[in-house]
Amino acid sequence: MRSLVLEPTTQSQWQTLLQEAQASCDQRLDESLESYLVFLLMRFCNRPQCISRIIAEDYLNSQACSGELRIERLRDVGDHCLLFSGMFPHLAERRLVRVSYFVNLGRSSYRQLSGIMDHSWSVVYEHLSHAFVILMDILHAMRELGGDSILTPFQAIDLWQDTGSRRCYRQVTASGAIPLAATTEKH
Repeated sequence: MRSLVLEPTTQSQWQTLLQEAQASCDQRLDESLESYLVFLLMRFCNRPQCISRIIAEDYLNSQACSGELRIERLRDVGDHCLLFSGMFPHLAERRLVRVSYFVNLGRSSYRQLSGIMDHSWSVVYEHLSHAFVILMDILHAMRELGGDSILTPFQAIDLWQDTGSRRCYRQVTASGAIPLAATTEKH
């Protein structure tokens, strides 16, 4: 069992946990991604109702908005998708979709934000879109620090094939399975 580490602030507790997860993934986030993830976790840790969101509906509603409202809704969709895919992948199974559904929707939301924001924020959201799978892997590692995998072997295979997740690949190969790259059929 892991020892309990207490930090003086909520922010420093999330940072410590995130750094442990990065080390277990053999990944290192830059300061902008790490900060974004820490503040995302802080923002949502007291909002358990976010799990009941219907992300597709939120995404479609964001497309009909403009200005600040569109920015806010797209950010919420991207952030929820990152949390769902990284912290609560079991929600995908309950909703009869693959975890990669949340990955694709979240990446798309962040990519759209990068196209409508001013330059400094545009760069951040483009970076989030490109690093989405790495962030998801780190969130998986964070959840797994004290125990077993949060993904079933089938979810890990699907997620590796759909997104190229290095963490999922390692989970599959550690079980003794030899994953084959997905092939797409041409009709």
